[in-house]
Amino acid sequence: MSGNQGQGTDIRARAPEARVAAVDLGASSGRVMVAEVGPDHLELTEVARFPNGPVRVGGTLHWDVPGLYRGILDGLRAAGDLDAVGIDSWAVDYGLLDASGALLGNPVHYRDARTDGVADRLPLPASELYVTTGVQVLPFNTIYQLVAAAGTPQLDAARELLLIPDLIGHWLTGSHAAEITNASTTGLLDVRARTWSKDVITRAGIDAGLFPPLVEPGTRLGTLRSELGLGPVPLVAVGSHDTASAVVGVPATTDRFAYVATGTWSLVGVELAAPVLTEESRAANFSNELGVDGTVRYLRNVMGLWLLQECLRAWGDPDLAPLLAAAEREPALAAVVDAGDPAFIPPGDMPARIAAACAKLGQDPPGSRPATVRCILDSLALAHRRAVREAVACSGHEVDVVHVVGGGARNDLLCRLTADACGLPVVAGPVEAAALGNALVQARALAVVEGGLPELRALLAATQSLTHHAPSGDEAAWAAVERRLTPAIGR
Repeated sequence: MSGNQGQGTDIRARAPEARVAAVDLGASSGRVMVAEVGPDHLELTEVARFPNGPVRVGGTLHWDVPGLYRGILDGLRAAGDLDAVGIDSWAVDYGLLDASGALLGNPVHYRDARTDGVADRLPLPASELYVTTGVQVLPFNTIYQLVAAAGTPQLDAARELLLIPDLIGHWLTGSHAAEITNASTTGLLDVRARTWSKDVITRAGIDAGLFPPLVEPGTRLGTLRSELGLGPVPLVAVGSHDTASAVVGVPATTDRFAYVATGTWSLVGVELAAPVLTEESRAANFSNELGVDGTVRYLRNVMGLWLLQECLRAWGDPDLAPLLAAAEREPALAAVVDAGDPAFIPPGDMPARIAAACAKLGQDPPGSRPATVRCILDSLALAHRRAVREAVACSGHEVDVVHVVGGGARNDLLCRLTADACGLPVVAGPVEAAALGNALVQARALAVVEGGLPELRALLAATQSLTHHAPSGDEAAWAAVERRLTPAIGR
């Protein structure tokens, strides 16, 4: 099926197999993965990986988006003949284009401090905003970034706003679109109507003309520009928020599952048919983000392996395996912190911040690196427990199993602690769930695979390596530490 055939209304229908490139941009690295997909076949190969680190210029933290674009082009050239390309990335951040289509500066990083306190200044009651957008309050949501940027020369000169995957897609094809799963993270979308909320946008003081038309996953966005020398390959909209693609990549065999999409963040939740917009849901700080095939990703953001990544950086990037082995020998639940504490969002001295958080909670701070790692993993498992249980309580959607996908699926100790904390079996894998979900949506758009999410997930379950963990921990101990931490969290 590969070979860069010419355009047509159904250029690759009914072919037995497709070869597609999944561009998967994470908060610390980007990858180009080639997937070979057929009705009974799914194989993923990494052809390029490149760093994605923040750059501080003039006191502002930015993304190096031109550097990412260069890495993507190099990866697509290394990939060879392709039948399609799809792009997913982290959420909320954006590029601004002027009237000529030029990028107005490198996009600002969501961890930049410019949004501190902005949510409290928004001229919209939080309860009213939630009923429309269904998005949890996070200081870096796009709505708060735009309010913080009000009056700046860049925003005044802007004529179009493109979220990161849409910006890359524009550079590759000339398309002007906003893929809906990522758009739903902005705090600017009406989650029930699946349209931009002109009311929210206008009342927040934002120019409604900045936002391009919305498109659903599976939409063909155009063909790669001829000057790139990559052939007339179609760009297909996938779940362009990496978590949307990762949830497609959950190898669930029933609908009674919770997921933990792990990486820099842990996104913990359940998949629903409709949003939950109750006051109870808002108070519990759950987001209703749109998923593939009209689903809702009902989830909470947990700080995730960022805590561990920043500790490793502060320690000079030691080998992780010995630290994890030593952490397993540390006493369980000796110290825990709130893994959702906004104090952990910025880069910096994470070991010191964890120690300070422990002291604030009346606990002895970890006395060694392994003890700090154990504190992080116990805290993440506890946060996973709370999020799963509160998602079930708020949504009424019962679960029998927790699927851990993404980079954290490699962390055997974290997966076992999550099973113990949740009191549920954990299925770990696939690690590359986002790239696999990305590739499956492309393959379905090319008519190589058929069916809905159950059929796509059945292919994953049949072809991917998975690890199963049964709960074996002390439920009373987890319940006790949860009660101890609850007053500090405020839920």
